[in-house]
Amino acid sequence: MEGKRTYRTFDKDFKVNAVKLVLEGSRSMAKIASELGISSNTLTNWKKDYLKDRDNSFPGKGYQKPDDAEFTKLRRQLARVTQERDILKKAMLYLQNKESNLWIYQGKQFKIQHRTNV
Repeated sequence: MEGKRTYRTFDKDFKVNAVKLVLEGSRSMAKIASELGISSNTLTNWKKDYLKDRDNSFPGKGYQKPDDAEFTKLRRQLARVTQERDILKKAMLYLQNKESNLWIYQGKQFKIQHRTNV
């Protein structure tokens, strides 16, 4: 019976300190990785991420880099505006119909009136 695989998570400080140990160059990356109990591939990936963008590296679970957050915000806004546009298109087509029904509420019932010009 197989269980769910669990992954270890490391906080930003741990990753940054591990990368700084590698950048000091006093010991090999494989030795540092074995001392920390992580694979050397993981440490290599952390080093690449850190060197690419030191300030925004390792944003954490559920957090995004500022550029990615702006992109996500714009994508959501575009989806909302596209949906609004589609609704307005459908409403316009419905209202352009030459003979549309107009529902009028009178007391406890609705009455249908046919109109030729809306």
